[in-house]
Amino acid sequence: MASSSGNDDDLTIPRAAINKMIKETLPNVRVANDARELVVNCCTEFIHLISSEANEICNKSEKKTISPEHVIQALESLGFGSYISEVKEVLQECKTVALKRRKASSRLENLGIPEEELLRQQQELFAKARQQQAELAQQEWLQMQQAAQQAQLAAASASASNQAGSSQDEDDEDDI
Repeated sequence: MASSSGNDDDLTIPRAAINKMIKETLPNVRVANDARELVVNCCTEFIHLISSEANEICNKSEKKTISPEHVIQALESLGFGSYISEVKEVLQECKTVALKRRKASSRLENLGIPEEELLRQQQELFAKARQQQAELAQQEWLQMQQAAQQAQLAAASASASNQAGSSQDEDDEDDI
């Protein structure tokens, strides 16, 4: 495989991912930049080698999709058989994580309630919410009407007391 610095079309693992793996694996070790670059190139070459071999195995078995079994067979045929047990453990972990994600994303399916029933329940909830909203609006309107009537009564009462007060003043002026 050609050097990644010479051809922009070469695929490589993101350097940040490699740096993170190095720090997690060797937390108290300093690694030079050229050594990090070498690790990136080695990882890229290893992935290319394994995937090419897995692709050949896949084609020989007349399949169109590379499966984990093809990758495991590729490791064996390339002399990396000692890694197979660890690879199988990691594969099982990945399957477990993927299954948990699928279960979490399909919570509606896990409820055991048909979609039509869920839709009906949703419509009922919307109708109840609309009814409650209408009742609140009605109560607010009634409160506003009562407040307006009280304001009118207060204004009428104030006006009447003002008229009574002004007629009293006129009576007082007549007495003088």
